Amino acid sequence: MIILGIDEAGRGPVLGPLVVCGAAIPEDKLDIMERMGIKDSKKLTPKRRNVLSRKIQKIADCHIVKITARDIDNLRARDVNLNEIEKIAMIKVINMAQPDSVIIDSVDVDPDRLKREVQDVIGEGISVKSEHGADDKYLPVAAASIVAKVERDLEIEKLARKFRKIGEIGSGYPSDPRTKAFLQNFEYDEMPDCVRKSWATVEKLKNKK
Repeated sequence: MIILGIDEAGRGPVLGPLVVCGAAIPEDKLDIMERMGIKDSKKLTPKRRNVLSRKIQKIADCHIVKITARDIDNLRARDVNLNEIEKIAMIKVINMAQPDSVIIDSVDVDPDRLKREVQDVIGEGISVKSEHGADDKYLPVAAASIVAKVERDLEIEKLARKFRKIGEIGSGYPSDPRTKAFLQNFEYDEMPDCVRKSWATVEKLKNKK
C-alpha cells in the first residue's frame, strides 16, 4: 500500500515560489522513516532537513510542484485564491503519484471541505484524509514537509545569489526588514518576476507612486 503525504512550503512569503510536495511511501517502510527521525520540518534545523531530504528521496517517490510568483499573481488576478492554487497543485501531485491513500496537511480552515473537493476531482479509488497539523501527526506528511522546505530554501538561495549586488533579500517574508528593504529598490512596475506583486506588501509600494 502506497501512502502519499502532501505538504507545502512558501505559502506566505512575498518572494519566490510556492512549493507543494507529495512523498509517496510504501506502508512497510514507515518504520524506517520513524527510525530516521522524520518529523515536522519546522522542528528540524536546516542542516538536519537537508540530510533527511536526501534520505527521504531514496526510499520515497517525491513529486514536487512549484508555482512561481508570476503564476500566483496571474491566478489571483483571475480570482483564484491561494487555497485553490494549492489544491490544483495537490491534485497534480496525486495524479503523478497514483497512491492508494492520501494524507493532506490542510490549507483550508475546514479540512473536511478540502477532503471533499479533492475527492470529487480524483474519484473514490483513492482514499483522502485532510487534517490541520498533519505534518506533526503522520510520517508521510512530515517527510513531504521536509522535502518541500528544502526545495523552497534552495530557490531562495538561488535568488539571493542572483540579487546579491542589489542587497540581501532576507527570508522572503513580508515581515522581514531585509526583504522590505530589498523591495524598496524597485518601482512597482519593475519588480522582478520572483516578487508576488499581488501581495499587500508590494501593493503598498504601488500606492506610493
